[in-house]
Amino acid sequence: MRPVLTIFAAALTAACAPPAYAGDHSALPPDLAAAVAAYDAAQVKGDGAALNRLLADDYVLVNSRAQVESKADLIRDDTTPGDTLKPYVVEDEVIRLWRDGAVLAGAVTLEGVSGGAPFKARIRFADVWARRDGRWQVAFTEVTKIPAG
Repeated sequence: MRPVLTIFAAALTAACAPPAYAGDHSALPPDLAAAVAAYDAAQVKGDGAALNRLLADDYVLVNSRAQVESKADLIRDDTTPGDTLKPYVVEDEVIRLWRDGAVLAGAVTLEGVSGGAPFKARIRFADVWARRDGRWQVAFTEVTKIPAG
């Protein structure tokens, strides 16, 4: 069984609603806001083609077990048939913008099924976005498990 906390959003299904945000995305440039929405939708749908387009070729994920993963690893994990994730809300959102980059971060409680087993985990994540060749892509993600209690 693939470890549940290996990635931020493990293998999502089309039946799930996109995540809701407690933060205000109205301050984001329209093209970044559109990319963020597309990335969320791609994870929810398990859309490998969209993830391939939205993740930088040199994308790096540092997962909740402090392991480094690649773009191919994330796409494989997010498109695993049978894995599901319930809708979730991004809380305690942090947004930082600069000319060709941004950090979008927050905390979520993830619940679903991974490798046939139900899971529930509270994590904090940070996605680093970069505008390259006129389009926004996720270049780096860090995930930290929030201890219970």
